[in-house]
Amino acid sequence: MKLFYHLLLVFALILGGLVTNLSAGNTDPLFISLTTDDPHRAYMGINFGANQLDRGHPLTIFFNDKGVLVGSKLNSDKFLQHQKTITEIIGKGGTILICPMCIKHYGVNESDIIEGIKVSNPDITGGALFKDNTKTLTW
Repeated sequence: MKLFYHLLLVFALILGGLVTNLSAGNTDPLFISLTTDDPHRAYMGINFGANQLDRGHPLTIFFNDKGVLVGSKLNSDKFLQHQKTITEIIGKGGTILICPMCIKHYGVNESDIIEGIKVSNPDITGGALFKDNTKTLTW
């Protein structure tokens, strides 16, 4: 009889572990690396992130390479809708990071960056990218 209870306990623990794993993921963080200044591709990445943020996933978007141009006031005509969505993401608690080497390379000054976007560094970027259960995408 003791063996039966032990087996029942083991079964319950295994089943409990499966249920926990099945329910995990609903709030996994999302890290998007946005490397493009193509308006369609950039908006797809930003909008995808915004939709996941609305679904409860903590969001970080990292503008790097030509993606830094999307986050620059210098390009506000070309990226008007993008920048509106970026501002909404920040307002909802999402994080937008921008690569300092890339802004320098593309001639973007820190004063040209949309308000609320944070100039990143390896600690900030790594902290978001390597947070437990983070999922990543690139546009």
